[in-house]
Amino acid sequence: MEITKENIANNGYTADNIEVLEGLEPVRLRPGMYIGTVCSKGLHHLVYEIVDNAVDEALAGQCDEIEVAILPGDIVRVKDNGRGIPVGIHPGKGIPAVEVVFTILHAGGKFGGENSGYKVSGGLHGVGASVVNALSEHLSVEIHTAGKVHEMAFSKGETVKPLVETGITDKHGTTITFKPDGTIFEETVFDFNVLKARLREIAFLTKGLKIILRDERDDKVQERVFHYEGGIVQFVEYINKEKDPIFNNVFYVEKQHGDIAVEVALQYNDGYMENTHAFANNIRTHEGGTHIVGFRAALTKTINDYGRKNNLLKDNDSNLSGDDVREGLSCVISVKLTHPQFEGQTKTKLTNTDVRTAVESIMNEYFAYFLEENPSVGKIIIEKSLLAQRARDAAKKARELVRRKNVLDGGRLPGKLADCSEKDPAKSEIYIVEGNSAGGSAKNARSPKTQAILPLRGKILNVEKSRLDKILTNEEIKSMITAFGTGIHDDFDIEKLRYHKIILMTDADVDGSHIRTLLLTFLYRFMPDLIKDGYVYIAQPPLFKVEKGKEEHYIYPGEGEHGKELDELFDRIGRDGVKAIQRYKGLGEMNAEQLWDTTMDPERRILKKVDLSDAYEADLIFTQLMGDKVEPRKEFIYANYANVVNLDV
Repeated sequence: MEITKENIANNGYTADNIEVLEGLEPVRLRPGMYIGTVCSKGLHHLVYEIVDNAVDEALAGQCDEIEVAILPGDIVRVKDNGRGIPVGIHPGKGIPAVEVVFTILHAGGKFGGENSGYKVSGGLHGVGASVVNALSEHLSVEIHTAGKVHEMAFSKGETVKPLVETGITDKHGTTITFKPDGTIFEETVFDFNVLKARLREIAFLTKGLKIILRDERDDKVQERVFHYEGGIVQFVEYINKEKDPIFNNVFYVEKQHGDIAVEVALQYNDGYMENTHAFANNIRTHEGGTHIVGFRAALTKTINDYGRKNNLLKDNDSNLSGDDVREGLSCVISVKLTHPQFEGQTKTKLTNTDVRTAVESIMNEYFAYFLEENPSVGKIIIEKSLLAQRARDAAKKARELVRRKNVLDGGRLPGKLADCSEKDPAKSEIYIVEGNSAGGSAKNARSPKTQAILPLRGKILNVEKSRLDKILTNEEIKSMITAFGTGIHDDFDIEKLRYHKIILMTDADVDGSHIRTLLLTFLYRFMPDLIKDGYVYIAQPPLFKVEKGKEEHYIYPGEGEHGKELDELFDRIGRDGVKAIQRYKGLGEMNAEQLWDTTMDPERRILKKVDLSDAYEADLIFTQLMGDKVEPRKEFIYANYANVVNLDV
């Protein structure tokens, strides 16, 4: 490069250094900017983007059925009966409109508000189709519209088959088939259950829309059909189906406030957990936003006003707090608006200020009507909220006692904890171990620089059946809260987490499974972000050790059908010369060297990350297994007993 005054002044940084990426190159170069990640979550996001476009047709009243199929080779086909993507020549680009949609970023029918093809939409506002195209090894589109069939094909964002007319039709709609690019994604295998959870959610939020999910990768085809004429009322009933509602009717309101459509459905159950789910244009807002703020303000005010007006709250009673009135609440809030504003690229927090006003106004008016028309329901809600208030006051005192004790102790960690010397949480892990015997083996086996050990005594409290005040007096739970460092409930702060791997290490028997379930219930109910953010793991200790000569072979849970694991091993190594078969019923039966070799050595251990791909199913299962109702638990056991491996009796 020629040395000039300009180059010297800019340290060699000139116009020649500015690179211009054409077409969809930016997407392939930086896919994380458009879909968040190239792991499994990003892979499944491709499906949601295509489905969201079809759902937008449904929201516009032009589509009532969507079919999603996973084909052999993990190819996905999404078919809808909407109007069909326009095939005419785009006036500004001089190419077919469908080609514009799939090859040009920020192209679509969702930008013009009232004058566009859609009043409300989810997805990436016209970016979705082109991003999926850019990140696909191949993508084809078939369009039925105006009595004709048109087809077009692409590869990695480039057109490989121009738009051609291939026949006539009396149908209408769009079929998109794509295979994700294996050079972009870390994995390209679709999870049926992950797609099932999201598509069921969309169907609940779009009443009347039928969504069919089919998995055709194996000989035995799986299929699920989601179709809810009751919309979010059925959504709340689904959330509460394993719980005991304290009144029968689901409160529901659907109203327009200016250009904002508001839907709210709620019902209380006799449990202690709040279960509120909020959506904007069918996008789940995990971090909440103005619609939740408006809802909560209205709920608290309306219940307090009703209690005062009807003398259910006495003069000496303090006002019920938001936490008090939301105990046992199951609720779905759905807003639809023309110009949603989200905080951050991931769209997990709604920020439109007028949405708060809309939701708060509608809830204040119509929930007040509901309580006036159902006085017995109003009384039950007030009584439940008063009990929650008393328990919360006790919990507050317990929290303050814990905080005060920590201050007096200089923030001392639990005495049972064998901490690691590493101070970087990203390099630190903690094993939660059942019992002192196993804890002793684990302490001797561990790598003290990065591995901490916290032994627990027996089975912890079942938090599904307990209020917060009782939970905070349980010594084992207090030890975990203190060791993790994040606090709990309202005090929870993920930034204070001391270990980025929390590993549950329990015995490979029925008791061990029960303790693990109790631990997971506590984490899910009171520290759910630990699971959502991928910090919780389950250790996999072996079931058997087989010695042959100088070799040791270990068999782990889930490696074969019940009773066949040993036979399969003997088929591989032969039976001659086998001198010992040891069945491990408890971690304490292993010496430190064996525990390290099989379960704790990062180079050889098997860890299962606890995933929260289907929050609704997780909630139902925890309620089934750990709640007060016996029948759902029996039904779960009857339905799943055949899948149990190595049951100890």
